[in-house]
Amino acid sequence: MSETWTYVCTTAELLPGEMKTAFDEVTGAGIVVVNLDGELYALEDRCSHEDFELSAGRVDPVEGSVECVLHGARFDVRDGRALCAPAYEPVAKFPVKVEGGGVWARDDRE
Repeated sequence: MSETWTYVCTTAELLPGEMKTAFDEVTGAGIVVVNLDGELYALEDRCSHEDFELSAGRVDPVEGSVECVLHGARFDVRDGRALCAPAYEPVAKFPVKVEGGGVWARDDRE
């Protein structure tokens, strides 16, 4: 588990409906941070159906989801749960914080 927060971007670089990516400084896990109507959520940047970056997909701000471009699996950005086939497993949700005008996230899995 990483106790080290990873800098993602400035708050000005992450507008509503947008996402930014980073790699956890300790675990190396890909992290995608999504701005959903001003609330920030961080997920592992990996589709649970097929090992592919969720950040290559698009955010649906109405549904609050991110769609994997590979096979169309969608995940709720608020909690990582799979919303449709072909994905059935959730993606990991990570903590995110705003500090000093920056957006930070970390892989907090055991």
